[in-house]
This record gives sequence, C-alpha cells and structure tokens, in this order.
Amino acid sequence: MKKDQMIPGRRAVLRIAACLGAALTTRLLTAGQAQTPGSPVPPLPSGGGQPVSGAGAPVKPSTYRLQPMTEGAQPGYRRPTPPVRKVPILEMPELGRTMVLTFDDGPHPDYTPGILRTLREYDVRAMFFVCGEMADANRDLLREADDDGHIICNHTWSHPLMTALRPSQIRAEMGRTSDVVEHILGTRPLWYRAPYGAWNRYAFEIGSQMGMEPLAWTVDSLDWEMPGTDTIVRRVLDGAGPGVVVLNHDAGGDRSQSVAALRRYLPRLLDDGYRIAVPHR
Repeated sequence: MKKDQMIPGRRAVLRIAACLGAALTTRLLTAGQAQTPGSPVPPLPSGGGQPVSGAGAPVKPSTYRLQPMTEGAQPGYRRPTPPVRKVPILEMPELGRTMVLTFDDGPHPDYTPGILRTLREYDVRAMFFVCGEMADANRDLLREADDDGHIICNHTWSHPLMTALRPSQIRAEMGRTSDVVEHILGTRPLWYRAPYGAWNRYAFEIGSQMGMEPLAWTVDSLDWEMPGTDTIVRRVLDGAGPGVVVLNHDAGGDRSQSVAALRRYLPRLLDDGYRIAVPHR
C-alpha cells in the first residue's frame, strides 16, 4: 500500500518539473529571438538615454552607437567633429605641387559668372567662401558653382568683424549661413573663413561645433584694393608654391580686376606645372 500511495506524489512532482522545463525553454527561445542579427533595433526614447529592448534590458552599444564613416552614408549622417584649432590652416603642403584658389564674399551676379567661366575653361576647381546674404540673394549662382564641383564654404552671413561679436552673435552669423547653404544645396559647409582674417577662440570653438575647419590663406592677392590687374597677377605668380592657398574676391566691391587677373595667371600656373585643386574631407 505504501508503494501504491507514493505514485500520485511522484506524478505531481513530474508534472511540476515538466512545467518548469517548458517555461525555461520558452524563455530561452524568446531571448534568442530578441538577439537575432538583423532584428529591428528599438528607437531612442524621446527623453534621450540608452535605447531599451523588451522589459528594460539595455541594448548592446554596438547595435546603436556605430555610425557609417564613408561618403556614401545614409541621409542624416554626421561627420566627426573636427578638432578645435588655435590657428587657422594656412597652407596645404600635403597636396604636393598643387595650389588652392579661393574666392571670398560672393556670389555676385556681375563677377562670379566670369570667374566660373574661366575655371570651367581650364577644368579646375576652387573654393568659394560665401556670405550668407549673398548666397541667399543669388541662389542660381550658388547652384552653378556647386554643379561645377567647386567647394562652397562659410564666410558668415554679413561679413562682420567676429572679434567684436559675442559668442551668440558669432554662432548666429555662421549658423545662418550654413543653414541657407544646406537649404539650397542639400549639404552644409565643411570649411569656414573669418572675415578680415580676424579669428578668436570663440570662432574656432563654434566652427568646430558646426563641423567646419578654419582655412585662411598663404598668398593674399589684395585684389580688394584694386591695385590693377598686372599687380594682382604678379602677386599670385610670385607667391606660387606647393600647397599655397591664394585669396581672391568675387564680391564686396568692383571685382573686374580680379576676374581679368584670373584669366591671365591661371594658364601660367598650369603651364608652370602646378595643379589647381581643392581639399576634401
């Protein structure tokens, strides 16, 4: 009788063990499915912080922190923030026997088209440091320069002396220009230049926060003084050298001498064996 009376107890124990085993198996299977490669990653909570999965389990950092690092990245990709510099870049010797031509203050309907025609004729690219108010007023010219492969850069909105501005004003001048360039071209500038070459700590910090590198120049043509076409040509040719960055203007006053000088010194630079190119980031 004792043996017979123990059978129901054993059956009960077996039933409990079976239930526990099934529950454990189901939980393991569910956990395995949640970590299957390719499964959708839950969005970040609106309040920020680490994304969560299921009942509050943190997602591994590798599933949401890694960002694409190539030019073919998906929309919304943000480049790494450049370092905060203490001085601007003045030359680019790493480019070899190459010179960089830059034009400030435009685009201007009277002068930028002539500069673009000359650059197009010789199939070279330049950097245009645009003022936001000029870019906004001459959108077709900005698109034309971009379509030709030139680099569109930030030269503030209204060309102020940044060393006389508060940080909030510097941010507004630079940010507004980057916004309008992005609105017209779909991309934000990656380079900026301080008007008058007047830099300070705030300009470097804010430019870096906006993802831009500061570029100054090696050779100043001083074309804004309107010294005569011959003088502009001589200054550029005398200053020619590997990695040299040349400062010219396509707005901010009468720039007819700048347009004429480019037509004369550009073919001579090319004949002397210089390449004219732009840096890429």
